Amino acid sequence: MEYTIREGQPKDMKQVLNLIHELASFEKEAHAVELSLEDLQRDGFEDNLFHCFVAEKEDKIVGMALVYPRYSTWKGPVIHLEDLIVTKEMRGSGLGTSLLNEVVKYGNDLGVKRISWEVLDWNEPAIGFYESKGANVMRDWDVVQLDEAGIKNYLSAIA
Repeated sequence: MEYTIREGQPKDMKQVLNLIHELASFEKEAHAVELSLEDLQRDGFEDNLFHCFVAEKEDKIVGMALVYPRYSTWKGPVIHLEDLIVTKEMRGSGLGTSLLNEVVKYGNDLGVKRISWEVLDWNEPAIGFYESKGANVMRDWDVVQLDEAGIKNYLSAIA
């Protein structure tokens, strides 16, 4: 299959947002996406909060990988792979590997000490894919988050 991997551009963000919605539905969280097209364009290309790679086939974005910088108190500079998304029709085509390759090259070029990401414990195809690439799926760690409401509740409790 012919596709091109390239750095995302503001004009791609509408299709990227569609991919985000597709992933949210797959993860049974369709209602959870609050992000807008304007958010993606501003955050990625004005405020430089993330870096995005897209996979394009016949002028359609069929995959993407979105990363952003973090800092590890044990390792130093790292990047976080927020999402690697491949459309359903492109799964199994090698596209996921191509996107992950770009992320790893990008991290290496930046000199990061680690690339980290999460995967749902029930998504065995993704877990198998990441493990086949040499990633360590750390099943003994839990993801901890405070969402926007949780932040507000926390702050009101300490006020």
